[in-house]
Amino acid sequence: MAIGVLAFQGSFNEHIAALRRIGVKGVEIRKPEQLENVGALIIPGGESTTMAKLAEFHNMFPALREFVKMGKPVWGTCAGLIFLANKVVGQKAGGQELVGGLDCTVHRNFFGSQIQSFEADISVPHIADKEGGPPGFRGVFIRAPAILEVGSEVEVLAEVPVPDTLKNSDAAKESAEVNPESLNKVIVAVKQRNLLGTAFHPELTADSRWHLYFIKMVNDLSQETETETETESESESTSSIIKAGDLGALQDQKIELPIYLP
Repeated sequence: MAIGVLAFQGSFNEHIAALRRIGVKGVEIRKPEQLENVGALIIPGGESTTMAKLAEFHNMFPALREFVKMGKPVWGTCAGLIFLANKVVGQKAGGQELVGGLDCTVHRNFFGSQIQSFEADISVPHIADKEGGPPGFRGVFIRAPAILEVGSEVEVLAEVPVPDTLKNSDAAKESAEVNPESLNKVIVAVKQRNLLGTAFHPELTADSRWHLYFIKMVNDLSQETETETETESESESTSSIIKAGDLGALQDQKIELPIYLP
């Protein structure tokens, strides 16, 4: 099944190219009805405010929220992570509309401005265990957000230490009010059932393991849904057979009256 990539702005072409490298078809999504033709969705990195305004203009938010609520797999990278978060701090006045669903708090611009973008080696033991390869991943952070705290059902997949140059920044101080630990390290990748979020840009590297990991998420969730559907169908069928059997037994039952001897 094709994977949709929200294509208003940002690195959607790079995601489609990354999917193509692993033999998966990516489809550009710009209208709500197009979501009906894909089994999963990637929300790419870009300028989150601009993406939100375009999504609002095209009336995408109700459809995106319904897509998440239905349990369809969705992966948000950088700006896409901001879209999926239940709570965002460090926003501009008035904030921006969110899709939500991912039980975490994100600082919108934790790592600073465009000129403070950087690359860093991230420890990804979970990804290495699932997809093989080295235990590290070269993360590309472009005006990146950071995850400050997560709910109990959220699995943390990667963290990074906070650079010394950022520890006295306004973003770090604001983040420390949410979680004091964020002065030392922040979360940059999480998973919560059908939702995946990364603060960095795997689509801008030649390492395809995050895309492979997401595709396996899609396949696993699809199999779970099929199994649940089959189980429900079997349960309904069994219930119908029992009811039919009970009815047949009642119809065949003979009522015997007592015999009184003189």
